[in-house]
Order: sequence, then C-alpha cells, then structure tokens
Amino acid sequence: MPENATEVTAAGIARLAGVGRAAVSNWRRRHNDFPKPVGGTETSPSFALSEVEQWLRDQGKLAEVPLRERVWQQLAGHPGGPVPALVHAGCALLLLRTSPAAWREIAAVADEPMAGVLSLALDDLLTTRFGPASEAGRAVHAPGRAELLPSVPMLRGVAELAAEGGAPETFEFLLGRQLDANPRQYTLTPPGLAGLMAALAETGERPARTILDPAAGTGALLRAVTGPTALYAQESDPDLAALTALRLALHTGAGCTVTARTGDTLRADAFPRLAADAVLCHPPFNERNWGHDELAYDPRWEYGFPARTESELAWVQHALAHLREGGTAVLLMPPAAASRRSGRRIRADLLRRGALRAVIALPAGAAPPYGIPLHLWVLRRPGNGLHPSPELLLVDTAEPAEPAPAGAVSAAPSGGRDRLDWQAVHRTVLDAWQSFEGTGGTGGTGGPDSTGAGAGRGAGAGRAVPVIELLDDDVDLAPARHLPPPAAAGGPAELAGVRQRLTETLGLTGTLTPPAVTLSAPAHWPLTTVGELARAGALQLRTGGSGTGPAPVLTEHDVLGATAPSGSLPADGPPEEPVLVEAGDVVVPVLGGGSVARVVDGATAGAALGRNLQLLRPDPAALDPWFLAGFLRGTANNRQASSYASTATRLDARRLQLPRLPLAEQRRYGDRFRALAEFEDALRLAGRLGGQLIQGMYDGLTDGTVRPE
Repeated sequence: MPENATEVTAAGIARLAGVGRAAVSNWRRRHNDFPKPVGGTETSPSFALSEVEQWLRDQGKLAEVPLRERVWQQLAGHPGGPVPALVHAGCALLLLRTSPAAWREIAAVADEPMAGVLSLALDDLLTTRFGPASEAGRAVHAPGRAELLPSVPMLRGVAELAAEGGAPETFEFLLGRQLDANPRQYTLTPPGLAGLMAALAETGERPARTILDPAAGTGALLRAVTGPTALYAQESDPDLAALTALRLALHTGAGCTVTARTGDTLRADAFPRLAADAVLCHPPFNERNWGHDELAYDPRWEYGFPARTESELAWVQHALAHLREGGTAVLLMPPAAASRRSGRRIRADLLRRGALRAVIALPAGAAPPYGIPLHLWVLRRPGNGLHPSPELLLVDTAEPAEPAPAGAVSAAPSGGRDRLDWQAVHRTVLDAWQSFEGTGGTGGTGGPDSTGAGAGRGAGAGRAVPVIELLDDDVDLAPARHLPPPAAAGGPAELAGVRQRLTETLGLTGTLTPPAVTLSAPAHWPLTTVGELARAGALQLRTGGSGTGPAPVLTEHDVLGATAPSGSLPADGPPEEPVLVEAGDVVVPVLGGGSVARVVDGATAGAALGRNLQLLRPDPAALDPWFLAGFLRGTANNRQASSYASTATRLDARRLQLPRLPLAEQRRYGDRFRALAEFEDALRLAGRLGGQLIQGMYDGLTDGTVRPE
C-alpha cells in the first residue's frame, strides 16, 4: 500500500456499501480475500480505502463509490488528521469560490507542483480575507507546500463535489460529517436555537450589522445572522477557530468582513475596543477556572465582580462591555444562573439599570445539556438616552402552550431532543418579545390583572413583570417562578375537555380489547428471513439519515411514540435525495432492542426517513405489510436478530424471520395485528390524557382555579 494512503474503518465500509456494520463483520469472517487491516487497533481496525473499494467491486457489492463518500473517506483518513484536512478543504473551497479561474489553472498541474502553487495562492487569499499572517491570534494560517501535498488528491475531489453543489454547501456537508463523527468532542448550538437567538438580536430599532460571538465554537450563531457587514469571532480552540473563520467566509462572501481570533476570551480579549451592534454567545457553563483570581479589577465588571462559581455572569458582562449604547446581546444560560444566591447582587444591578430585558425558558432538549430547560437572556446596553425599563419580560416555553388536538398521540408532552417544534417556539418567543418591545416594556404580553388572577399577571407563555417585584432577597428570575402553570392557564374548561376525551378513549379501549385467545401448540412453520426476501425481490431494504429539502422527517422518536413526523431536513448542502416513506412501508428502529415496527399510513407518506431507522417496503403481491410488521415485533425474533455494541443494542433487520404463508393467510394475521396496533394507540392516548388530567387537577386545586366539590 502506498505511504499515506487513505484508511477507512468498518463503519466507513458499511457507509460505502449501504449496509450495517454487522454485514462488514460477516464479510471479514466469511471471505478469506477480504482486505487485511493496515492500521487502527485490534478492536477497531482500519483498512486501505483503495483495497476495500476494489474488493467491493469484485464482489458486486459496489458499482461506484459516490463522490461525496469518497471525499469524506479521504478527509477522515487523512494522515494529518481530519481537522487539518477539513481546514485545507475550506481554504481550497474559499479560493475556488473567490477566484474560479485561478483554481482551474492551479488544478491543471500535477500533484507536487500544485501543492507549491496552491500554498502561495492561499497565502495571498487568506491575507486578503483575514488580515496579515503576523496579526496576533489570526485563526487561519496558510498551509505550506509539505502540509498540502498529502491533501491534493482530496482537494481535487472537494472541488469536483463543489461543482455539483456549491462551495459553501460542500464545506457544510464535510463539517457536518466531522461533527456527527465526534459528538462528544464538540458542544453544538442547534440551528433552530441559533436562528432564534439571531432573530432576537435583530429586532432592535437599528439593524444589527456588526456582530460578535466571543465563544464562537463552530460559528453556528454568527452563521444564523442575516445581512451582516462585519462578523467577529473568538474561540479558545485553534482548530475550531480556523473552521469557524472559513465557514463564515464561505457563507457571507466578500461583502462581509470576517475577523476570527484564537484565544481565551475572558483572559485575553481579542477585541478590547470593539463596540458591536449585537453580541450572540453560547458560553461554556459551570467553569471554575475562568480567571477569577487574575481579573478581580477588570473594567468589564461594571455590574459587580462575579463569584468564582458565576462564570456565566462574567460572560454576560463581557457581552455588555462589547455593545454600543442600545445594542442587544443574547446569551444561552443554564437555569441556575437565574436563581443562584451567589449571583443575586449582579442580577439586581442588571435589573435596576435596565440592562437585562428578558429571560426566556426553553424546552428541555433545545441544546446540550439536553436534559434541562436552558434559558435565554436578552440584554441591552444602557445609554443613548434610554431610560431603565420598569419591567422584565419573562417567557416560558418549557411546556406546550396548548394541548394536543383530539385524537393525537404523543410520546411525551414537552418534546425533547430532536422532537422540538422550533417553529412554535420561535413564534411564541418572538411574538412576546416584539410585543414587549413595541410597548416600550410597559405591559408587553399582558398588563395588570389581564387574567383576573392577580396584579401584573399576564396571559399565555409570557409576562412583563415589574422590576420592583423581583428585587427581593433572592432576585430569582426563573420564569417558572413567576408564570402560571400551563394547565392552570387553560382553566377548568380545558380540564373538562381533557376528561371528556379520556372518557371517550377509555370507552374505545374497551371496544378494541382483543377477544379471548384460542390456545394451541406452538406452530412449526417453514421460515425465511428478511434478507432472503430482499434478495428474492419480495421487499426492498433502505436506511435513512441523509438528504436535503423541505420534507418533514420521520424520526426514531416518532416511530417509538407513534407520533406524526417531527424532524426536518437541512435546507442547504450538496443535493441528495432523501428516502421518502410510502403508505404500506414498515419502519423499524435500529437501536434500543425494543420490539417496535410501524406501518406507514397515508398521513405519514411522503416524509423523509430519519436516522437510525430501517425501511422495509414489501411487494403487496407477495407480502402483507401488517403481517410483516406483526411478526417483526415478536420478542424471540428480535432477540435472535439483535447484537450488542458497548451500551446499545443494534437490530439487523436482515436476520428477522417470517413464516412462509400464502398471501390470504398473511392477511388474516395482518388484520389481527392491525387491530392490536389500534388498541395499543388507544391505550397510549388514554395514558397521556390521564396524566394530563391528573396534573391539571393537582395544579387547579392548589392554585384555586378548581374547587374540591
């Protein structure tokens, strides 16, 4: 094998061939001519990509490696590591986008001379785009000839991929793959949250054109801003700082200045004299070593010196220090920052001087850590004739604003990771914020006695609370402490509706209860497997998890909870057709070890198949879909088709077994399985409605809106 050749893991081979990892393990055991490992470890070996491709072709398992997969495998197996390779790819894409003619001339020569010429061209380009190389902390440095030489074959593929889908989209695809492959290495800001934070920052009287992110990470917040003229980013991780700079430069083009610096923001501020229109920030949480001892007399602590345990309040004051008068800052905060006693004096001063304008509670699952409902703090720098607001806007989106419609089935009432309705969250938050801003912060989302439930009490998910009410011993700003609970907000009428729906559903479960069973000896049918049926053409097997476009996504959580498709595909990226489900398809989760199989109905048809899902599309002339789904749910069937990897159970759908029965007999079983599924849905709905009624009754009795009669 040539030195520095690209290597690929078993997971990469599975992706190339469109199969599960278990299939790759089987190939290694059954085929003596399967390529030998060339690196990695005994438990996670790596193989030469060229040898794997040739073996797959010889076996008829691969007609041609898709270009995007080839480029990704070259990047992932780069001898210098995937992150330097991704930086090289970003530099090349920036050159390709800025000067296509120059790229064509450079790419026309052989690899070795190309590396030398490309290095010089990138030096000039990066100096023009990001400033002189001698500038302290510049995030992106031009790679030398020796660094670029191993990357040249990959860069040719990157350029070819960009010709199909565009340079920014190609970089987004490669960066997304790197982030997905290393989920524990990066703390990400989800696109829905980034869009909400950017929208909050852009609703001021003056457009936000100059924006700073002092903890830029992968640049998601700055990328969400519309129409900026200057973006400033600082990130302590040099690799992330370089990727962020390239990502923003590719996203904005030459009309926007991108300035990215590497360094510890609180200890070594890269932009000490910057006064931005807006600051967006997703700071690190619960840091003890943030510079408390060195920064005691720092002029940024205008609202008080933060305690060692209050690193988030240091980031808040850093953001305010970098705003022009009247500028807006939006920060993602842990909920404890709104109520910890060690921060109450700073919170009080932020309120008295009108710097803190809103605290917004997000649903759990909005961003890591996914298990708790994080907060957004919206701040504005006092001055410029602005008078301190007598009120603070509190918004709580941590619970649904209204109950699910009749007949709907929900696995969990408050969404969760990958199941958030970001459109509804955006609408709730922005409506409340714009109303509050439109009234100058003197009533906002509900004036005094607007619900008849007490002074200053607002309707819905938001409330403008007089600052004087909050300046007590605790200065507790958690929205849940000052807003009515969602169940009580609906009043007894809502609970009466829930009770009526529960009564109807319980009656339906009685009707749908399966009849008495007829016992018999275990059947000894001739069996076949899903894999054999697929090879015979009786069904098709597809896996989900890729593609772009407007179609909703049927997620793993939707299948487990029997809910409507709740996910969404990325709007940009290299064009790739998603797998769209059709009525009669059977969808099976890959992970978890539970026996779940969902038959797609007409309402779900047209959705894209999400990650960690396998689709079985039966030929209706050979297989009944409900017969197929029913036998896939058998406990013994799932046990023999499951394997264990670390802490997860993985299902190999090809190993699931079915009896060989005539189509008419299949339909008899299918009718019974369909009836069981309807009974299961009714029980699930009854459980959800029962829980909603019980909690609503507790809340109503304890706040006085429901009488004990």
